[in-house]
Amino acid sequence: MCVAAAAGLAAALLPAAARAHASQQAVILLLDTTPAIVGAALAVAATVLLGVWAGWVPRFRAWRLGSWPGTGTGLSWLGFGLLVFLLAVGQFGPHDPLGNLLPLTIWTVIWVAMTAAVALLGDIWRPIAPWRGPVRLARRLLRRQGGVGLARLGHWPAVAGLFAIAWYELISPAPSDPAGLARVAAFYWTLVFALAVLEGEDWLDRGEALSLYFRLTAKIAPLWRRDEGKRRALWIGVPGAQIVAMAPLTAAEVAFVTLLLATVSFDGLSETFFWLGQVGVNPLNYPGRTALIGVNSAGLLAAWALTAALILGALAASRRGRDPNTGRSPLLLGFLPIATAYHVSHYLVTLLTRGQYVFTGLNDPFERGWSLLGINDDWASFGFLSDPHDVMLIWSAQVALIVVAHVLAVLLTLRLVPGGLRTHLPVGVLMVGYTIFGLWLLAAPSIG
Repeated sequence: MCVAAAAGLAAALLPAAARAHASQQAVILLLDTTPAIVGAALAVAATVLLGVWAGWVPRFRAWRLGSWPGTGTGLSWLGFGLLVFLLAVGQFGPHDPLGNLLPLTIWTVIWVAMTAAVALLGDIWRPIAPWRGPVRLARRLLRRQGGVGLARLGHWPAVAGLFAIAWYELISPAPSDPAGLARVAAFYWTLVFALAVLEGEDWLDRGEALSLYFRLTAKIAPLWRRDEGKRRALWIGVPGAQIVAMAPLTAAEVAFVTLLLATVSFDGLSETFFWLGQVGVNPLNYPGRTALIGVNSAGLLAAWALTAALILGALAASRRGRDPNTGRSPLLLGFLPIATAYHVSHYLVTLLTRGQYVFTGLNDPFERGWSLLGINDDWASFGFLSDPHDVMLIWSAQVALIVVAHVLAVLLTLRLVPGGLRTHLPVGVLMVGYTIFGLWLLAAPSIG
């Protein structure tokens, strides 16, 4: 019954990236990646030891650049109009997922490129998300005020939404079918719209999975927007400056962040020859996603449970750092950069490859022989995935993303909770382990 409910919920929510990510594995397997993995682990370990020994970390300062009058919901209506167009393309456009703009937009533009953009420019998703404008208009027409009590659930609806997205991405049989995706996306928009009309548009920031995901991702950005009454202010600061000003995460936010980490980790792990061997599958005779629904569903849950247990165990082993009033530790905030870096590095090749198909999709969205951008159907090129020099550049970028994120995470934990080695050793050891594991996943033999 629980499995059926989870499957039904997942079918009703937006999926993320599909299986069979484009890969540079054929060349990566010929490269000696061990020195990079060892060097990355040593860099993170050295940051922990030197930071504790020196007793000094950056102040993570921020500066206000200026402000402007608050804007309305015009961008949200633009996002809604784009969604309607994409749903039409999904239903009536090309059947090939690599030629249809709907899966390309959700898989590549929103789930991958938007994540990277938000990590640099702040929460640019919030004003363009396709709900706020329609919800505000509907509540005004219905003369509706107040809510129905959904606010009491806090962020838990977003946790359920993220799990369903992860299940759809990693486990469901056909997450990239354009027509099916159009129906799922339309249902998801309608469900969120109805709940927000009942509770109020502010509920979107707490209860909608993508909104919470991008809001947390934006906390590491060096640029961000801050609401100041009826005005909007632009701020700039050291990456992580917003994190040091945050309150410790609630239980639901802890579940959300640990699920983010587990999702990307299991996405990589489930494609490796190692995992397939553990579940009795010959990677050279892959039976397809349908045959693995049960074992991969259990694997995703186990990955989430293990991730949460490791992180909460490391926090519990730290001597200091808990809020005396709530019992929550701010140290978990340091894992926000790690979650974002894992996501971007894992999908970097997807962005470089499927990102090209976005342009071919725009060139002829309904497969009518148009050439709106003046490019050919075979414009996309992937020769760089077989070039050792180019693949080494990609691998180096992935290593750099993960190392920089872990170093930033260590510095944030040192700033959030001052203390000695006894305080920071458990979390530091876990971060070193995550560094090794993340890079091993990127370099391991896989079917992706």
